[in-house]
Amino acid sequence: MKKVAEKTFEIGIEDKRYNLPAVVSPIQIGQKAPLFVIAGPCVIESKKSSLNIAKILACLADKLDIGIIFKASFDKANRSSINSFRGPGIKKGLEILAQIREETSLPIITDIHLPAQAKIAAEVVDCIQVPAFLCRQTDLLCAAAETGKPINVKKGQFLSPEEMKNIIEKITACKNRKIILTERGTFFGYNRLVNDMTAIPVMQKLGFPVVFDATHSTQQPGGLGFASAGKRDMAPVLAKAAVAAGANGIFIEVHNNPEKAKSDAASIMPIDWLEKLLTVCKEIFRITRR
Repeated sequence: MKKVAEKTFEIGIEDKRYNLPAVVSPIQIGQKAPLFVIAGPCVIESKKSSLNIAKILACLADKLDIGIIFKASFDKANRSSINSFRGPGIKKGLEILAQIREETSLPIITDIHLPAQAKIAAEVVDCIQVPAFLCRQTDLLCAAAETGKPINVKKGQFLSPEEMKNIIEKITACKNRKIILTERGTFFGYNRLVNDMTAIPVMQKLGFPVVFDATHSTQQPGGLGFASAGKRDMAPVLAKAAVAAGANGIFIEVHNNPEKAKSDAASIMPIDWLEKLLTVCKEIFRITRR
């Protein structure tokens, strides 16, 4: 993949031309940029397992000529149960992510839950992610913005796509326009998410790239009582539909042994499904962007 120089991100909320990409070096993200992928395990389970997954992703990035950003959380602070596995914590987690970045050359994204974590995480990662349940937290958004890093904000399950304008205004007020928005389903009823693919063009009209989260969208939040249920077999269906609907990128959590994953085991996708899915998604992207 060709390296892209960092540049000032100049798209404003009212700029409907949507011509300039964000840069998660070396990946360009925008209306005129190629399809890209955010992929990795839900949480860092161990250095070995995360590095193994990252190496597979790096090989796929080269083989398929597609930009892949490695994603894993150092802490999952919003698990259903207090007894659920949360991850290694910020210090150890960032050490692992730094090693993955060094050994694979993949750009890294991780989520933060507290404003104080933003500056620390920004020393290691290429992009900061704000979780869906925290997407309206002003102090968290501004702390992320003030790092100067690109920010991927996951749309809350409780928000309409139009309401993401308020979140954009908070980030831009804190002097950052390197914004990516992610759609991940909307609450329909107890333990149920649904996807409205029109949310993708609606959020793009706000002037920023939109990613579709194919695996979290198959979740049934809290469906097991102590954890979320899910239907991972639907993730490829949703991913292909989202690319056809115009998504700039897709977000897919993957694992080499999903049944034993320590987080999101019901929705996380087997990594050996990924090559076929991305091959099809690239072709859909090519056809729909003619």
